Amino acid sequence: MGAQWKAKHKDVAANARGRLFGKLSKDIMIAARHGADPAANSRLRLVVEQARKVSMPKETLERAIKKGAGLTGDAVHFEHALYEGFAPHRVPVMVECLTDNLNRAASEMRVLFRKGQLGASGSVAWDFDHVGMIEAEVSVAGSDAEMAAIEAGAQDFEAGEEGVTVFLTDPADLDIVSRALPAQGFAVLSAKLGYKPKNPVAPASLNAEQLEEVEDFLAALDANEDVQQVFAGLGG
Repeated sequence: MGAQWKAKHKDVAANARGRLFGKLSKDIMIAARHGADPAANSRLRLVVEQARKVSMPKETLERAIKKGAGLTGDAVHFEHALYEGFAPHRVPVMVECLTDNLNRAASEMRVLFRKGQLGASGSVAWDFDHVGMIEAEVSVAGSDAEMAAIEAGAQDFEAGEEGVTVFLTDPADLDIVSRALPAQGFAVLSAKLGYKPKNPVAPASLNAEQLEEVEDFLAALDANEDVQQVFAGLGG
């Protein structure tokens, strides 16, 4: 699974819209620390583009930028935390959090991982590659993903869901490749750093009940207010 884990059930995905805006607001506030102008702040530009593509209200977006840039007088104190371990049936998981209370986040992760296994730092990270992940779709008929990856400087690409292509990059090349893909006939939908499993568990190796347990576990993680991204070592 090249991109981060996402809820597959439509009802779950629909209920997550508010949480998505909340997560994007955090990303925007963090990025805006380095400047409120997206044109001069590549990290902010990428997140703002993603927010617009999912129809985040303009007022919400602008408020997040101003707050992150310190233009409202409200202090923003989010800290990054990375948790790793296993979902049920030994599916490896990486969980990225942005939180204003590390103690609360750690406590809630311990509770959520009771149905799996919370690991120490490095216990699972070795089985993932830290990469840039760009989700894009064809904008010019006939555009070839392999040629686009080569010309834009991506390391690799793979098929995503619903016709989306996931381009994988070196973390340092995320913005450069994102800027280059439109000229190759691909419209960028999202771009972020993430974790790609080296040895994903094949869904076919799990029965329907086991797979549902894994999906429920991942959904519970994703629903937590401190969790930004969930990456699971589960094959497509």
